[in-house]
Amino acid sequence: MMKISKTLITTLQQLIDGESIAYSTLRKDFAETLLAEGLLTVQTHGSRRTFRAIDTIALKNFIQIHYEELRTLGDNDLKSYATRSEQAAETGNSKLVMVRSCPGFPVNSYEPITCSLSGNEFVINPPESSFVFIDNWQQFAIPERVIVVGIENMENFRMIRHQRKLFESVLGDVPLLFVSRYPQSKDLRNWLMGIPNKYVHFGDFDLAGIHIFLTEFYKYLGNRSEFLVPSDIEQRLAKGSPVRYNKQHGKYCALRTDIQYLQLLIDLINKYHRGYDQEGYID
Repeated sequence: MMKISKTLITTLQQLIDGESIAYSTLRKDFAETLLAEGLLTVQTHGSRRTFRAIDTIALKNFIQIHYEELRTLGDNDLKSYATRSEQAAETGNSKLVMVRSCPGFPVNSYEPITCSLSGNEFVINPPESSFVFIDNWQQFAIPERVIVVGIENMENFRMIRHQRKLFESVLGDVPLLFVSRYPQSKDLRNWLMGIPNKYVHFGDFDLAGIHIFLTEFYKYLGNRSEFLVPSDIEQRLAKGSPVRYNKQHGKYCALRTDIQYLQLLIDLINKYHRGYDQEGYID
């Protein structure tokens, strides 16, 4: 269990509330992660530096999704929450590690896919602007010819029909089942490890996005997984944003891989000193 101090909880709560905090106040590992994700900005006041959240709602959602011990941060009374953290640190009986009331992951498709859920036939065909949440993922099975496409961003996940040309241009005319990495847990990865289907990861075209693919998916799925790279990605990167690249470079400057096509993408990102968000592919 990650050690969560009262000071850290108070500091994160201040950021969620829209306040600025002293640069030295935020624990280094949290600062590096939140900066790399583009959730914090550094403000300079003479020789003094402070952190401030770029988007307080996005910050709160990221913290709650990625840190089980902080799952309810921002939703509960801060004083009582901090007290529970101190008790956990002292006794080892953590009330901060929440029981997951909704395991599983969301799925989507733009054409009907006949699957099996709990031994029964189940057709995935949600109308536009909706998706299906699979709870009993241990008994969820799909045809082997279906390619699973993992999508990082929820906006892209909801609007798959607006990206159909992209998927068909890269993957061809094959049945696709789209899955979302959020809410982040090991359920999706464990399910992928238990099925034979090909997995394609569609994330942001930046160093952090590639790192996520390599460490959270390729590490476990091997050559059965690949990173989706559109044919026009160099043109897109050339006019992408340098902000995300500059924030991520310190942490991921040494990122390398022996996967040739992916190393070429890394080289392009470093060549242009820019990243490109996957939302740009929504028509």
